[in-house]
Amino acid sequence: MGDMHLVVAGFLTGLSLIVAIGAQNAFVLRLAIARRHVLPVIAVCALSDAILVAAGIAGIATVLDRVPGALGVIRWAGAAFLVGYGLLAARRALRPAALTAAAGGPVTVGAALATCLALTWLNPHVYLDTVLMLGSVANHHGDPGRWWFGAGAALASVVWFLGLGYGAALLRGVFAKPASWRVLDGGIAVLMVGLGVGMVAG
Repeated sequence: MGDMHLVVAGFLTGLSLIVAIGAQNAFVLRLAIARRHVLPVIAVCALSDAILVAAGIAGIATVLDRVPGALGVIRWAGAAFLVGYGLLAARRALRPAALTAAAGGPVTVGAALATCLALTWLNPHVYLDTVLMLGSVANHHGDPGRWWFGAGAALASVVWFLGLGYGAALLRGVFAKPASWRVLDGGIAVLMVGLGVGMVAG
């Protein structure tokens, strides 16, 4: 129980970084509203975050510091993917026939997971937040404290994505209308393209 305060600290720190409007959250929200592949996508998001946090704690943050070019490659690849995904969302917003609760998103679980993995692992902000920031903060606590801190951060990811994935069902009535999907996809398109441009501009 003596390390519980580190778990709580890791949970709050991780939650503060995860709870933000981003490509991954927008994608999970859209699938959740449509009730498509919610559980496997949530599992991939949470597991990915746990792996990245563990990598940061284990010392990959140091490797990235010594190889600055690696983050640059990730930044350009992520920007290209986000802009492409944003254009697809814009296309959905302009095509009313695709804007129903059962359409406009990945049809198969494989496609949903592939998109989710790309949005997670090609996003430089994920590495900055989980590997560099959380990894650095966790390592200040030494052994075994850093791992308790990391466990708290990983738990925050699980709690957030479960809430996002299953809490979105409350909005299902709102999104029964094609116009609501048009607004959502239009917002996602602007968000994705803006994030992509921001990655290379910054």
